[in-house]
Amino acid sequence: MAVPTVRREEVLAFRVRQHQLDRPAASGAGPADVALLDYGVQDTGPDGAAWALALRGGPSGSLDDLALTWTLRGAPHAYRRSALGAVAVATAPLSEADAAKRIFDAAKPLKAAGIPVLGALRVIADHLRDIVTTPTVKGDASTRLTALLDEPYLRACRPCGTTHAYEMPFRLAALHAGLELEAGTSPPVLRRIPGLRPERYGRLAGEADAGTDVIRNHLRFYGPTRVGDVARFLDAPVKEVKAHWPADAVEVAVADGASVGRPGVRFVLEADLDALTGARSGSAARTVRLLGPYDPYLQLRDRELLVADEQRRKDLWRVLGRPGAIVADGEILGTWRPRASGRGFTVRIDAWAPLDNGDRSQVEEQAERLAAHRGAVLTGVVEH
Repeated sequence: MAVPTVRREEVLAFRVRQHQLDRPAASGAGPADVALLDYGVQDTGPDGAAWALALRGGPSGSLDDLALTWTLRGAPHAYRRSALGAVAVATAPLSEADAAKRIFDAAKPLKAAGIPVLGALRVIADHLRDIVTTPTVKGDASTRLTALLDEPYLRACRPCGTTHAYEMPFRLAALHAGLELEAGTSPPVLRRIPGLRPERYGRLAGEADAGTDVIRNHLRFYGPTRVGDVARFLDAPVKEVKAHWPADAVEVAVADGASVGRPGVRFVLEADLDALTGARSGSAARTVRLLGPYDPYLQLRDRELLVADEQRRKDLWRVLGRPGAIVADGEILGTWRPRASGRGFTVRIDAWAPLDNGDRSQVEEQAERLAAHRGAVLTGVVEH
């Protein structure tokens, strides 16, 4: 069977549809009907998951009926509360080797002491379960956890001037201890998840169901994608991702693939192939969105496919002070930054090329919507 070839524009149009960025405002029954919740919606930054869900048809400004937990890459993500048991399995490591990679430098002292990483994560989850019986500020939980752990679990922290538990094992063990984050708390507050029986890494990601399986969901929302892209997204070893690759993933070629990034075979789920190859059919109206800096659409690992210019990629995905993105039908037109003063709210845009009247009008509409989402009044959209 010949390998189908698609154009870059078809790939972006497919991802926009899969991410539901073409849905009208408040078109869903509620935030829980947003498809990306199967994978998790990262809640980072002032607008976070609530704005990402609103952009996909959920009601603005609410995480009602959802739960926040630390999962992929140790970042807080929003999920349907009813799915948290399945999420705990899906976001667990694939193996001991995967667990070691996901906790970075925390694995070295454990290995030196002959302690398996998965065993260490279970120990931390057990302690956290005992510590958090009532809502507990993260710092207090960490202090109490540190007092219970042996030396291989601990690190000397220069910024804090003290010794405490490694951060990544702490975060990754929390859901397996049956804990969630209280929305809107800073510093974060941990609390027990009502009715959830803690997994404590009893099942690993290889046992995940199809709906929450993280590899399948990467293919679903970021396809056509490469094995290495999925591994980088999960902080997992490429070998482990290959070993758990879905049998129904089919190969796809992207036209001019050599010019849009690292070479490598790309895959999409077989069930999504027709949607991918027909992603540009129809005459849908052009859709402009103001994506937050950590919006799921921007979390892809084949960044060069989305933004070819290296300097623009560095600006958009900078480590500190990351801007949001102006996106029209999947293409990034430029970046934006908020500026608040009292209840006033200004959006400063840096367009990569002059915006036409239609795109400019939609940017202003989106800025009005974002201001309302923040409970502010838009005072202007200004060019950088």
